[in-house]
Amino acid sequence: MRLHVDQRHERVLELVRERGSLRVAELAEELGMSAVTLRRDVEALAAQGLVERLHGAVVWPTGQSRPAPAAAPPAEGLVVGMVVPTTEYYYADVVRGARQTVEAAGARLTIGLSRYLPDEDAAQARRLLSTGADGLLLTPSWERGCPERGEGLWTVEQEVPVVLVERSAPLGHPAAGLDRVRSDHAHGAAEAVAHLAGLGHRAIALAVQDSPTAPRLRVGYRAAVEALGLTPVSAAPLDDASSRSEAKRFERTLEYLCEAVASGNVTAAIVHSDADAIVLIPRLQARGVRVPEDLAVIAYDDEVAGLADLPLTAVAPDKHAVGAAAARLLLDRLGVAAPGAKDARAGEAARGPGARRHLDILPTLRIRVSCGAVAAAP
Repeated sequence: MRLHVDQRHERVLELVRERGSLRVAELAEELGMSAVTLRRDVEALAAQGLVERLHGAVVWPTGQSRPAPAAAPPAEGLVVGMVVPTTEYYYADVVRGARQTVEAAGARLTIGLSRYLPDEDAAQARRLLSTGADGLLLTPSWERGCPERGEGLWTVEQEVPVVLVERSAPLGHPAAGLDRVRSDHAHGAAEAVAHLAGLGHRAIALAVQDSPTAPRLRVGYRAAVEALGLTPVSAAPLDDASSRSEAKRFERTLEYLCEAVASGNVTAAIVHSDADAIVLIPRLQARGVRVPEDLAVIAYDDEVAGLADLPLTAVAPDKHAVGAAAARLLLDRLGVAAPGAKDARAGEAARGPGARRHLDILPTLRIRVSCGAVAAAP
């Protein structure tokens, strides 16, 4: 039998008074209610000062008598929702890092996939919340890695804690105040430029595919070129106009690099991604461009760079660490001592209305043959 709203409220108050603190998901399950309905009931009770909300939990109000003081609810029964564009390629390790961290805390990770479809991010977040998610890890399908004007407002309208993963928002955008964890792709590009400069290259090209990573790569590349006093190089063709056809993208990039090498204007290049580099290098060689003798190459991503017949030097974002760090930050927000914390108090500073955090994780440069720093095997 479905309880009337007054009966539900009375039962919620009874259970919270008795136990001091309960997870919303646990309370919904015990009462046989949907998490969405229970959240509305808890909001109504909190507005009357009868209970307090604490990031996925409901507690007895401070100062009112109860059997025992409320403690941070246990992680058992906690559900973390994660919305990503895909679980393939780059995001496989991000999801793996988040899942291992969440499960090590005794909680459960549930996944929603947007497949880069418009409006699917918000729809997947709603679905995860309707099935009991207590917090959200979000990687919205923002084309440039950050929201355009008027885009992404839904991320700050959630009723639960949210952490952005591999995404950020510009200053002034409401989502700029959310917790976030991302790879510092600008730093990764700058490290690649610095390494090539250290090998004696003064004119270094950047060839990137159109992706959320590309804007940060360009920022780091340009900053390093200027800081090191290197020769400015004309922009790659995809910087001005992206190509919808993958075949045309490779053709335009190939022509650009061949012409730049032939003219003597470029001796090194950073190529995003390493899958693109694996396709481009044999085509360059077929056109008489030797790698690394004529063109030193550093790839970006390091998903498959080491498997190329000419092993590729690559910048490797620590995707696993990004997922794990994002999960730890969300668990802290939910009042759970995350794995790796020195003690149960380690998450206290991030709980409740505490300071938000923006965490950038630096990629690693992995040296192989394609940049010319390592001799090819005989």
